[in-house]
This record gives sequence, structure tokens and C-alpha cells, in this order.
Amino acid sequence: MCFFVVGELYFRPLFFWRCITINEWKINEEIRAKEVRLISSDGEQLGVVPLDTALDMSVEKQLDLVMISPNAQPPVCKLMDYGKYRFETLKKEKEAKKKQKVIKIKEVRLSPVIDTHDLQVRAKNAVKFLKEGDKVKASIRFKGRQMSYSDKGIEVMNAFFALIEEYGNIEKKPVLDGRNMFMVVAPRAGQSSQGSQNNKDN
Repeated sequence: MCFFVVGELYFRPLFFWRCITINEWKINEEIRAKEVRLISSDGEQLGVVPLDTALDMSVEKQLDLVMISPNAQPPVCKLMDYGKYRFETLKKEKEAKKKQKVIKIKEVRLSPVIDTHDLQVRAKNAVKFLKEGDKVKASIRFKGRQMSYSDKGIEVMNAFFALIEEYGNIEKKPVLDGRNMFMVVAPRAGQSSQGSQNNKDN
């Protein structure tokens, strides 16, 4: 909160850096209501008071008057240190972004003529991705006359999913798009947190 001090009197400047708010709440001189329902900094209901009275109280307590519910009749305002509120809000948002898991799609390429061992290796990699909370896109590229055996591609996809279904659910069933067939498998609920815990343990 910013003040000019002359003797024992406090004077509030009309314009200062906090005029731009995070969530577009109006503060101090931006508020135009004739009266407001006032809440103290510790949450106490102070009742409906004239705006000038509320502003005087904010100056006396060296706090900001913040309109937190503009659509109420009369609007609800709270006394608070808005600079501190801004800082804590931005800090919480930053921490929340750090905790957010960015889901990636990892591609596993198969073949309509893939052998059992290679299929198991691909499945093992897919399980690793699913445990980490990522989605898996299984794809098959049909070459030349292999297009005549698209049913074989479905069989390979089904065999592949059978090896990983403990860790994932089919989000998109096998579909043929030109010479490509693909399927998307998403991690089962809770799989991401389990994978994160496994990574910490390792």
C-alpha cells in the first residue's frame, strides 16, 4: 500500500502501480459504488457502509479496498494488502503449473509382418510410456501389396494391446487412413501418479 505522510495525516495517491489487477478486481479509487458491503481483512462482516467510509478505513489500516463481488447489491469489498495478495496468487499459479503433468503421445511403430519377439519389445516400451503417464500411438505402415492384408494389421494391433492392456485403455480404436493404420492407448486412471512414484523410488 502506498501513502504520502504529512505530519500525522495519510494521503492516498490517486494513481499507483497496483491499478492493473490480476483478475480485473477494482480497487480503491477505481470503485464507483455509492456504498459497499464491507469485509475486514480477517473476514469479519462490517455491514453496508458508504464508499468514502470504506476508503477512509482502508487508509487508516494501510490496506487496499478491493471489490471482490461486483455483481452483488451492494457490491462486496474487502480490506486487504493487495500487493501481498498478488504476490501469493502468482506464486500459487506458478507452483500449480510446475505440478501439472504434460501428457505426451509416444509413437510405437509396428508392422503387419512383425514377429512375436519384436512385438513384445514394442509392448515393453509402450508399457514404460504408459507408466510415465504418456499416451501411446501404435502405428502400422502398409507397403506395396501389404494393403491387401489390412485385416492382418487389425490382428497385430489387437495382439499388441493384449500385451499392454493392464496399463492402458484404448482411446481410439484401430483405424485405416490411406496406407497407415493407427490406434491410441491412454494410461489407466492413477497410472501417471504411480509412474511418478516409481521414478522417485528409482
